[in-house]
Formats: sequence, C-alpha cells, structure tokens
Amino acid sequence: TKCESGCVCADGLYENLDGTCVPAEECPCEYGGLAYGKGEQIQTECEICTCTKGKWKCVQKSKCSSTCNLYGEGHITTFDGQRFVFDGNCEYILAMDGCSVNRPVSSFKIVTENVICGKSGVTCSRSISIYLGNLTLILRDETFTISGENPGVQYKVKKNALHLMFDIIIPGKYNMTLIWNKHMNFFIRISRETQETICGLCGNYNGNMKDDFETRSKYVASNELEFVNSWKENPLCGDIYFVVDPCSKNPYRKAWAEKTCSIINSQVFSACHNKVNRMPYYEACVRDSCGCDIGGDCECMCDAIAVYAMACLDKSICIDWRTPEFCRKF
Repeated sequence: TKCESGCVCADGLYENLDGTCVPAEECPCEYGGLAYGKGEQIQTECEICTCTKGKWKCVQKSKCSSTCNLYGEGHITTFDGQRFVFDGNCEYILAMDGCSVNRPVSSFKIVTENVICGKSGVTCSRSISIYLGNLTLILRDETFTISGENPGVQYKVKKNALHLMFDIIIPGKYNMTLIWNKHMNFFIRISRETQETICGLCGNYNGNMKDDFETRSKYVASNELEFVNSWKENPLCGDIYFVVDPCSKNPYRKAWAEKTCSIINSQVFSACHNKVNRMPYYEACVRDSCGCDIGGDCECMCDAIAVYAMACLDKSICIDWRTPEFCRKF
C-alpha cells in the first residue's frame, strides 16, 4: 500500500547468504546450519549429495553401511536411528540374521550381557558375545577370547589405546566392523550385500525407524520395554517394567553430572554442534554420571562423552577433548 526503500535482485538473480545477487547456478545449499557452495559435497553412510542450484542432489552409494550403538547404561541407537534406554539385567540379542520365517538359519548373532552397576538399578554392558557359526568371540574384562573355527568367515583383530576393533567378513553377505572400548561402549557397523532380514535390539535395518521396535514374535511393540523383553536370550530372566531415572534417585549427584558433562555443550565441541545434535548425548551423559554410584563414575562420564566424540568423527570432525586432567587416555 505504500512505497518502501530497499534493494531487490534483478530478474534472474537471487540473494546469496552474504547479501549479493547471484544467478541460480551459484546459489548455495544449507545443511546443519552451514552453507555449502555450488558443487560442494557432503556424505552420509548411504548417500553422496552435491549442491546444485541451491538444492541437494543425492546419489545412493553402491555399498551402504549403518551403525548400531550400545553405550553407557543401556543407551541404544538402532541401525535406522531410533534411540531408547533400558535397564535390563540379562542377556539380550543385539543383532542377528535369519529372522524371517522362511529363512530361519542365522549366520551371525551378537549378544550383550548386562550387569547392575549402580545402587539405583542402572545396568552397563559388560560382556559381548559374537557367534559366527562354530566360531565364537567373547569380549569381557577388557580383553577377548576366541574359540572354535569357521572357514567361511574371515576376521581381523586390531587394537589401539582405547579400543578393540574386529573386522568380520561373511562372504556374499556382510562386512562388519565391531568396535569395543573395553568398558561399556560397543558399536556395530554393518554393510550387507543382500537384503537379508536383521533383527534384535538394533532394529530391523530397513531404513524406517518407526518399525524398529519389532519383537521376536514379528509384531511392532507399543513401547521399548515390551520390545526389549522380547529379545532376552534367557527366557528365565525377569521382565523389566520401568526405566530408572538415576538423577531422581541420586539428586545430590545431578549438579556434578551436569557440570562435568557440559563439555559437550562447550566451545571444545563447537565445530561439531552443527553436524551432530548434541542434546541426546548430553542427556545420556548426565543420566549415566548420576547412575554410576558404586565407583567408576568418572569412567561412566568419560565413556558417554566419547560416544559424542565418535559421532563427530563420523562426520569428519576430530575433537581433541581429552587432557591429562580430564578423561586421560591411559
């Protein structure tokens, strides 16, 4: 209704993020709050995306991998990205194949054994068993044992100061990398050459997180506790009916937990904040730091921070956050 002074771009030009007018071919793309110029690429585990005329054009990778994380006191992120927490004191199937009714033979099965590690009832993954036919790998007490053999499976073991890593190839089916920090954190990265059904607490790996709570009986559970109870390896273990909030049971620890875990929200990790949502990792850190109340509390806190650091590394952001005074390596 009235004239207002200002600037507009000429026909066929568009305003760039820095306020200049550019042709459509030069328009940037945005991802995670950052601007990417024409022709720049970002990569996820399954796609390569190129900035073209202000929009991302994505191409599926020929081999797609995905990662399931089990960390701290029962935190899980499934292959499809669903997150949940459980406090079960039992053995649970993390991932296996051979889940379909018409193909019940399993070529691998990964089981976690949980033990209580705090007065409030929280549990920590302490032992991981990997079954590959007649070959078995047991990860426990900061070391591993191997028994049996399977000529149809190739594997390598690698070590560094913080992790044990297992590269496992089941020819024609799977390439797996298992990473264990010798304490509570365990990562399963899997690339498959078939569309074999996968199941367990890590979900069904079908690209849809909404149906990740598929039970052993092949229906989608209404909540995570029903889902977790269905994947007990030992049916004699008791069911779990609620998830403990350790900070409510140990309120005197909450201020310390929030203070120490705040490194995740600090400048130390600022380069990663736009790449990986930090809040789920911060909340998990506070929860675990409240819950580890029988010793090892700093270890619980450091393990939780390390999971965020590894998520940043997956996005090519390397954060040097450990110091001699804070979560030192040795």
